[in-house]
Amino acid sequence: MSASTDAPQDPTLARLGAALSGLPARGPAPVHLWNPPYCGSIDIRIAADGTWFHNGSPIRREKMVRLFASILRAEPDGAIRLVTPVESVGITVDDAPFRAVEMAVDGAGAARRISFRTNVDDLVAVGPDHPLRFEQAEDGALKPYLLVRGGLWALVSRALTYDLVALAEERVLDGRPWLGLQAGGAFHRIAPAEAA
Repeated sequence: MSASTDAPQDPTLARLGAALSGLPARGPAPVHLWNPPYCGSIDIRIAADGTWFHNGSPIRREKMVRLFASILRAEPDGAIRLVTPVESVGITVDDAPFRAVEMAVDGAGAARRISFRTNVDDLVAVGPDHPLRFEQAEDGALKPYLLVRGGLWALVSRALTYDLVALAEERVLDGRPWLGLQAGGAFHRIAPAEAA
């Protein structure tokens, strides 16, 4: 597929597109209900910045990216696959399959709600089913992730990371001070307070 091609030229992409033709236009597909055979890997890569590539060229059609994002599944071994009712193919994900690109905060303290929109238009509210987790990058930068669905995470953008940190507070949990933030009825630990 060339960088600006509207229709997939790769036979595997064409088969995936045909298998998806009957699915609804919005929302994730019920991939957890499907058990198709694994058909090997395809040269699709999701870069750390959320850009999708096929054969080294960016996929420029947002509708195609959203369609493929709707059939992503995280396997128990950590592999990410595109899954249809008839086949499953492996892809490469540099960091997380999604990016959290917009954030809305409502309320304060124990009643605070934080919601995100991903780069593929998933709307996700932080809570027990959609927790935040925080990691440290090799350069020491803080990397927050939001669980979107079924083991698939969104890396929170750098700008939104600063907004999250601005909401942080210190609490003592299990006798140890932690820096974290309250959202969706839970306290999401960022780092031990002495390390922050």
